[in-house]
Amino acid sequence: MKRQIKQRLAKIIYLAGGLGIGILVFLIYNGYIWPNSYFAYKYQVQGIDVSAYQGMINWETVAQNKRLHFVFIKASEGMDYQDSYFRKNWDESNNRGILRGAYHYFRTTSSGLAQARNFESIVPAEQGSLPPVVDVEEDGLKEEELKTFLDELESHYKQKPIIYVVYPLYDKYIKNEFTDYPIWIRDVIKTPRLSDGREWSFWQYCNRGRIKGIDTFVDINIYAKDYEELRKLTFH
Repeated sequence: MKRQIKQRLAKIIYLAGGLGIGILVFLIYNGYIWPNSYFAYKYQVQGIDVSAYQGMINWETVAQNKRLHFVFIKASEGMDYQDSYFRKNWDESNNRGILRGAYHYFRTTSSGLAQARNFESIVPAEQGSLPPVVDVEEDGLKEEELKTFLDELESHYKQKPIIYVVYPLYDKYIKNEFTDYPIWIRDVIKTPRLSDGREWSFWQYCNRGRIKGIDTFVDINIYAKDYEELRKLTFH
């Protein structure tokens, strides 16, 4: 009898454990909780990045989130793609008092200058905007083309561009060649640590976030310093 009770108890514990794990996976997958939130919470300045993928955003509702201080908005990709929601997101986020900047997805198959011209044709150099961002996620990067792109944007906007990058491409292309650019790193597991000990400026800690006013998942980010330091980055 005691053996049967122990077996039943073990089965209950096993089923309960499996159910608990299943619930945890469900909550993480659907963005209700996120493992990195514990590490990110200590940082005061939080923001999001958005594109046409998010569709129509209710910026009035988004602006009511007091933990959100900035947004980076996709503007362009390669030498000819421009995000159809960019202008609306750019204007409405600014009207709601959210610091905003624009980003470009860098294609390794197009010249840096052509891509810079594409970005400049849609993103205005407006007072109060954050520095332009280049999103580096494709292998096969030609460093000279990325340098051309960054130099052109810095000349045009009078701001040092930010480089968004993932760990493997940072180690392969960025850390030894672009040492004086602010880094925006993606790490959805833990607090970021760059292999060369370099400090990061922005950290994308969640790629399945839920924000009121946005119907889809959204990336959530951290700025390493305080809000006043973030404001100092804006175009004057």
